Amino acid sequence: MNDGGTIALPWLVIRQDDNGNRYRVGRYATRAEAQKIADSLDHRGHKQLYWVERIGQHGDATRN
Repeated sequence: MNDGGTIALPWLVIRQDDNGNRYRVGRYATRAEAQKIADSLDHRGHKQLYWVERIGQHGDATRN
C-alpha cells in the first residue's frame, strides 16, 4: 500500500532562505514541471535559492 502522493508526485521544489531554512514549495509529477516552477521562482530576483529534488533523494526531502 502507498500514499499515492509520493508515487504520483515524486519531484519537489525546495526553497532555501537567507538564514538557511529550507521549505518545500510544491510537489510535481515530472522533473521538467518542477524545474519550470523552480526556474520561474528563481528568475523573480529574490535572494532565495530554489532547486529540484526527487523524494527520497536526500533524507530531509521526505520530512518537509
